[in-house]
Amino acid sequence: MVKGSSSTASASVAEDTTAEPRVAVPRGRVLVAVAVLVLTQLMLVVDTSIVNVALPDIGRELEFTSAGLSWVVTAYALSFGGLILLSGKVGAMIGPKRALLIGLAMFVVASTAGGFASTAVMLVIARAAQGIGAALAAPSIMVFLMNITAPGPQRARAMSLFVLASGSGAALGLLAGGVLTQSLGWEWVMFVNAPIGAFTMIAALRWLPELPRHRTSLDIAGAIASTSAMVALVYAFTTAAESGWSNPLVVSAFVVAALSALALILVERGRLHPVMPLDLFSTMRSAGPLLSMLFIPAGQVGFLFFTTLLTQRVFGFTPLETGLSLIPYTVALIVTNQVIPRMIPQLGERTIGIAGLVGLVLGITSMAVVATQAHAPIAVVLLPSVLLGLGAGAAFAPVTAVIMHQAPHEHLSAVSSVTQGLQQLGAGMGLAVLTGVLADNGGIESGLPTTLLAAAAFPLTGLLLFGFWGRRLAHTNTA
Repeated sequence: MVKGSSSTASASVAEDTTAEPRVAVPRGRVLVAVAVLVLTQLMLVVDTSIVNVALPDIGRELEFTSAGLSWVVTAYALSFGGLILLSGKVGAMIGPKRALLIGLAMFVVASTAGGFASTAVMLVIARAAQGIGAALAAPSIMVFLMNITAPGPQRARAMSLFVLASGSGAALGLLAGGVLTQSLGWEWVMFVNAPIGAFTMIAALRWLPELPRHRTSLDIAGAIASTSAMVALVYAFTTAAESGWSNPLVVSAFVVAALSALALILVERGRLHPVMPLDLFSTMRSAGPLLSMLFIPAGQVGFLFFTTLLTQRVFGFTPLETGLSLIPYTVALIVTNQVIPRMIPQLGERTIGIAGLVGLVLGITSMAVVATQAHAPIAVVLLPSVLLGLGAGAAFAPVTAVIMHQAPHEHLSAVSSVTQGLQQLGAGMGLAVLTGVLADNGGIESGLPTTLLAAAAFPLTGLLLFGFWGRRLAHTNTA
């Protein structure tokens, strides 16, 4: 059965490669449209990390607790990941271009409001609102790329740029955050989105074509159940970091998450247009790589978040020095992203993906070793940054490709949304778990080595899911 479904999916993909783009767009206009879409994706991804370097300043000025400070990052990831399944449906109903523009408008307004925040609560609310705007805009980016590019080299180049923006955005956010925080103040990590977002909106109005809307059911029940489960899980983990695992609110949140997950399964069974197609998880061959996307970003975000605390709070780096120390990560990621597509035909997606995940584990583990030092120059941080960049560049594109190739053709759009949702959820949950590990091990002064070592467990779990568990079960079922 597994072999047959895989063949069907592969055949569907193969047949799709001979098709023309669904919307005929002149070549020159396609290039500009792709550039606009990639810039939009980059802006949305940058915002997952641009606040990281500014966190010490934000914490002091707005009087955050150590555990509460993680909500500045988690609130964005949570609303982004929690709503992206529903927003993909909304975008199909109102039209991708309209969804993109409305999402960008919400993102710009929320960013501006965040820059003016005078309390911790105001900033967290603004970050959550940014995530809502991003969730509405993000699915349309992939829809446009698939509709305006021709299968073959043109689409491959566009998807390569999309993956590059997605992968490098976090590190670019750290560098930009360092420059803005040191030169203009932490508020500008929020304000900077206003001119960029306004530019992308104007460019989208000018260069992106109108795409047809699709008549489909909204699946409100499925969206409520999936969002409730995600929100409850991240809230439980984050609150446990500050209040303990036996806290009644923590226990209640885990119960709500479990009940919501059960409700999601019951609601989605038999639905014609579900927000979460359950057959994606029917076999480990397809579920393994998909579930790995829950763990891979958790390790990467954990590395970037706690490295910024390590370099500034322990090593005494300035925000700019922290950003500069992670430039090798970005460079390694860009170089690897350009080389990997040429290696895939010879080595295969799974082999390269496994190598990339090993690189992620080694990069995070080596930073845990660096964290045991009382003082360290910038040069010492460079090796872990390079390893992480090489690993991320080699992992994300092959893992994403395996997920999309194994997906049933009728669920390609849903799989894209689910993948992005799992990435954001994994980042939020991972950061919440690691914040709890930090609190249990003495805080920033003594707990960072253990916390970073725990962060390495996430890509290690992703490695087992992607490289071994799914493959072994697939071979067993085929036999």
